[in-house]
Amino acid sequence: MSNKNVKVKEYIIKSAADFFAPIGLILGIYIILHGHLSPGGGFQGGVIVASAAVLIYLGYGYETATNTLKPNLLKKSEAIGALMYSFFALLGIFYAANFCRNVFYNVGNPGDLFSSGTIFLMNFAVGYKVLTGVGFLILLMFGLLANKEA
Repeated sequence: MSNKNVKVKEYIIKSAADFFAPIGLILGIYIILHGHLSPGGGFQGGVIVASAAVLIYLGYGYETATNTLKPNLLKKSEAIGALMYSFFALLGIFYAANFCRNVFYNVGNPGDLFSSGTIFLMNFAVGYKVLTGVGFLILLMFGLLANKEA
């Protein structure tokens, strides 16, 4: 294959990554934020946002993906997501109810973005935890591939 064909293929892959990564990020964040109102939720949205790591890797390579997404920061942020979920789930116990109880159920108007009380907050925490955890795992797997290729 000629050098010109390789450059054209690289350009196509980079262009596709540049086009689809923002779409995936926006769609994933939308699904995380609206998961309590529609099908989907924190887990699905988190995986969609984490798929941006795959697109960055395919378009620009492992070094650019790790410089952009910072695996150590993702690993630490996953713990923050777990703590956020635990805190919101424990609010039920703090308000003399049971674990994971929706204690702010009377906040907002039905159908509004902030209308489901702690369900929205727990959904957001799950999305944050999944996007950081799956993003870290994706970078970890690509790191193993990059070491084998070198």
